Amino acid sequence: MITHYELMLPLLRVMQAKNKVYSLSEAYEELLKVLNCSDEERNASMEDGRNIIFYRLQWAKTYLKKAGLLEYPQKAHFQLTKRGVDLNLNKVKKIDSKFLNQFESFKEFRKVGSSDNGSSENVISLFEELNQIEDLTPPEMIAKQAKLLRDELSSELLSLIKNNTPKFFEKLVVDLLVAMGYGGSHQDAAQAIGKTNDGGIDGVISEDRLGLDKIYIQAKRWENTVGRPDIQQFKGALADQVAKKGVFITTSNFSKEANESAKKSGIVLIDGDKLTSLMIEFGLGVQVERSFHIYKIDQDRFDEETF
Repeated sequence: MITHYELMLPLLRVMQAKNKVYSLSEAYEELLKVLNCSDEERNASMEDGRNIIFYRLQWAKTYLKKAGLLEYPQKAHFQLTKRGVDLNLNKVKKIDSKFLNQFESFKEFRKVGSSDNGSSENVISLFEELNQIEDLTPPEMIAKQAKLLRDELSSELLSLIKNNTPKFFEKLVVDLLVAMGYGGSHQDAAQAIGKTNDGGIDGVISEDRLGLDKIYIQAKRWENTVGRPDIQQFKGALADQVAKKGVFITTSNFSKEANESAKKSGIVLIDGDKLTSLMIEFGLGVQVERSFHIYKIDQDRFDEETF
């Protein structure tokens, strides 16, 4: 069966031949015209009924995006980047992890977490040979692959948020805060947030449903790093409101100085990564595609009682 790596080169060739924006279905139909695979391979499906080639095409697209060869100009669509357009495919015999590792963005994608000494370990692709990870136990393999899937989901979520309007972001923050148990009712939270016209979100919400305490919210759908001056300005807003608690939410990230300033004032910072992590944790904008249970022996059931 054709792998996700084997789909990458024909996909790039198809896209270079017609340099346009593709949906996944359009790319899939174009690929089927050029792939030298049998009807059995074309129609092969996974246990849940999904077409294998279509599913692996999604991962091929993801890997090429991480390598900087594809980009997502709009929801559910992708196109070649300048790097993808300029890539001389006549000199490329095959695309594999070694080929993609020449791109720094792909190498960063393959890194998961850090050990205590700061070194990073590589993630093994879902479709690479098991002998490359034979030093891991099966639960460890699953944990690493789950981390890979979660990271990609977070990245896609953040991209969708940034590509939407400030009004969408305003509603998203309201929905998230209510899902986390803040803001009282959804109606109360919606009325308390979105009072400014600066493209961001500012407001005061209840910390609990009884309204015993208030939390001041500032949320910015930004690309640039939030710096110390932004936190200082937020501190001033808190002082004006005589507020004790504040949360600053952004789709970008915070500078070291911003983090230090926030810690001194008890301000909670939520960057893009934390935002998507909370969305996944509270089931906002995501749904369970498939779940697995790992079972172990209930030893008590088999231990005979002794008298």
